[in-house]
Amino acid sequence: MIKKTSFLLNQWIEYLLFGLGFTMTLLVAGQVFYRYVLNQSLFWSEELSRFLLVWLTFLGASCAYYRQVNPGVDFLYARMPGFLKKISAILTHLFSMALFFVMVVYGYQFAYFVRLQISPALQIPKWIVLGIIPISGAILMFHAATFLVEELKGDPNDN
Repeated sequence: MIKKTSFLLNQWIEYLLFGLGFTMTLLVAGQVFYRYVLNQSLFWSEELSRFLLVWLTFLGASCAYYRQVNPGVDFLYARMPGFLKKISAILTHLFSMALFFVMVVYGYQFAYFVRLQISPALQIPKWIVLGIIPISGAILMFHAATFLVEELKGDPNDN
């Protein structure tokens, strides 16, 4: 059940990423058109593009982690016997969860710290933009917990 939930969550986030990326592309193209063709400026478009990029970055990190396409150095891991690989994988998931927990706690504190600041062009509270940090940390932690459960359920001779 946890594996299916993790899959569905990642799938939903990938659709959201497509929408955010497509919106950002149209926004930047519109900004260029207005600036160089119409000699006008969309004063809010650069700020919105920057905010979309922040969301794309943090949500994209959760998808990369789920798909396990994040960069890694595994020359030692590849040479380990099966039981050491399993222990190493479990420790990696536990350390990752600890890092994601820090991301949730300090991301929340930072978003709370800037809660009264308003963005200059869009006039929206900055906590809306920075709220993605603890949200993505929680998503990453959920994926890490899923991987940990799967690793603990697996056969040590699988590797």
